[in-house]
Amino acid sequence: MPKRVLQGVVVSDACDKTIVVRVERRVMHPVYKKFIMRSNKYAAHDEHNVHKTGEVVRIQESKPISKRKRWVVLAGDDASASAAKG
Repeated sequence: MPKRVLQGVVVSDACDKTIVVRVERRVMHPVYKKFIMRSNKYAAHDEHNVHKTGEVVRIQESKPISKRKRWVVLAGDDASASAAKG
């Protein structure tokens, strides 16, 4: 089974080798049938502390790294480069 890959915005880079990424998704409200935004925050492993708050990054599932970290930042992703351009 392939590992999930999500894209989100870095909301915190205060910890060493860890960033917190907010991933948003659109879901339909069960009663009002309007699309609303839901978000989850994931702690992801950033080995070289290169990502800063506000950047768009892609994260991938991995084996547990610590109590809360089960995601790693994909190396060499162009999501942050494309976000800087436009």
